[in-house]
Amino acid sequence: MSAQRADPAEQGWFLRLCYRDWRPTLFGRWVNRFWMLWSSLGLPPRLMLALQAPGRKSGRPRTNVLVTARVGGKQYLVSMLGEKSEWVLNVRANAGHAFIKQGRRKPVVLVDVPVTERAPIIKEYCRVATSGRHHFPAAWDAPVEEFAKIAADYPVFRVDPA
Repeated sequence: MSAQRADPAEQGWFLRLCYRDWRPTLFGRWVNRFWMLWSSLGLPPRLMLALQAPGRKSGRPRTNVLVTARVGGKQYLVSMLGEKSEWVLNVRANAGHAFIKQGRRKPVVLVDVPVTERAPIIKEYCRVATSGRHHFPAAWDAPVEEFAKIAADYPVFRVDPA
């Protein structure tokens, strides 16, 4: 992702309060923390979950709230903030090993999806993640070809049981 490209979500006033320069603001971290606690208890919506992975520097557990996309019966996680998202860096540093929590904590392995296979998954993510879709330069209802153009900028992981 180009460091020069602005986050499309910053065009809206509320999301500008939550995100700046592809990073959550203090307010955004508080909002994310609320949703992380909510989803880790297994409360609705079921497409949200808490992802926990060791921090790549500290080794301490780091928890993030994420929205899942289901395509072909499989569950996927998409980084709406791109390659430099903290959870992406932590998961990759831990060889994909993490935990998801939706009521119960269970071990998973997150498998990097090749760029050529990401477009339909990102499109589905944009359909279900109503606030996350604002971080993408393609409209949520655009043809899958539009998502193929941006797929290299947004990591996608398949969730497999550990």
